[in-house]
Amino acid sequence: MASQSWVSVARLVRPQGRRGEVLAEILTDFPERFAAMRNAFLSRGQSLPPEAIMIENSWLHKGKVVLKFAGVDSISAAEVLRGVEVVIPAAERVALDPDAVYISDLIGCRLVDMHPADAPVPGMVRDVGTVRDVIQQEEAADLLVVASADGQEYEIPFAKAYLLRIDLGARRLEMNLPPGLLDVNAPLNDEERRARQETSESESQS
Repeated sequence: MASQSWVSVARLVRPQGRRGEVLAEILTDFPERFAAMRNAFLSRGQSLPPEAIMIENSWLHKGKVVLKFAGVDSISAAEVLRGVEVVIPAAERVALDPDAVYISDLIGCRLVDMHPADAPVPGMVRDVGTVRDVIQQEEAADLLVVASADGQEYEIPFAKAYLLRIDLGARRLEMNLPPGLLDVNAPLNDEERRARQETSESESQS
């Protein structure tokens, strides 16, 4: 069980009630799953294996979920669960539509630009780097935080218009990035950094 992949679905925040109920932050896009969930695991950190626990009852409350665990029957017993995460085996995640993917599965994938406009040889692809993080946005496409081999970091929109193929088995994302996107996201050089600082100082004095 220690080698199994786990997914967090909730983070326990504080006691809620007098009989051991715990208020939890929801970490899943499918909060309705808690209504039928009876078996889960508590994760107290990577150094300890998840601990199996039974959920006796649950209900949604002001954007969070209240969980009642078997054997947790007092405020003091619930108090020690602050910060603990409720996890499930990755294999038990809700099945997605064919064109959807879990954000956590993107972390660690290599992002490859299949048609770079400035390729020295036609047909040559560009290995942009490894997806280190994903920034979720409400009003726009999520941003892939990609770290290149030379230490540069890019924020690339995870937009359907750019996406060609996802191969999770090979840990590979194939995209068709628009010309200039990587240049816009590239770190500032010394001259650009000085110019930005001078502009900022001028604006603050005006």
